Amino acid sequence: MSIFKNKKIVIWISSIFLSISILVGGLSIYASDYYRADITAIKEFGLDGAIAQREIKKGITAYGKEDADYGIIFYPGGKVEHTAYVPLMRQLASKGALCILIEMPFKLAVLGANKADGIREEFPNVSRWYMSGHSLGGAMASSYVEKNASEFEGLILLGAYSTKDLSATSLRVLSIYGSEDKVMNMEKYEECKANLPVNAYDIKLKGGCHAYFGMYGEQEGDGTATITNAEQIRKTSDRITNFIAEGAK
Repeated sequence: MSIFKNKKIVIWISSIFLSISILVGGLSIYASDYYRADITAIKEFGLDGAIAQREIKKGITAYGKEDADYGIIFYPGGKVEHTAYVPLMRQLASKGALCILIEMPFKLAVLGANKADGIREEFPNVSRWYMSGHSLGGAMASSYVEKNASEFEGLILLGAYSTKDLSATSLRVLSIYGSEDKVMNMEKYEECKANLPVNAYDIKLKGGCHAYFGMYGEQEGDGTATITNAEQIRKTSDRITNFIAEGAK
């Protein structure tokens, strides 16, 4: 009887190890399947070395002057390498922003929704803060700012919408999406406008697509942009800068 029990225990332990191995293997495969930053395009975009940057902690990098008038905490899109958004961060920083780019666990902002915790305290000289994000990152930025609305001046959504009700807050909200975006669910986007304050700004970027807020190449299912990747980033930066300047008046 004891031998039989021992065999059952061995089989049970083996099954557990097999299940763990399968899970770990599956996660490894899943984690390796993502959109990688286009290093060549990022170098060609410029501003490399022209903008101050500092790693606050592993996976969190600040771009721009640490005594800037305002800061932007940015959550990347789902399954996109966070460094794909370095051009946008540098471009915004060149116009006066302090930008904080955050790397997400398994490149999914839903697994790091509270990564913005403690960042504002690192920069006591920055008086105004905005949350921002692209696609899934935008949705999770919305979730974060809903819980911390009093700590932020506003929210900037790129190819994203808020599933959280922010309509009763005093947040300033800017939403930008490309006219050729075929990834974002436009029906859901229109539906979720009711979650935003009545004075939210809504901008359709003519010729833009879903992927071109970052530099990671083409995205499956997206439309064909009629402007370049660099143009979309510069135009997005201009819209964001103007929006924040308007709020400072």
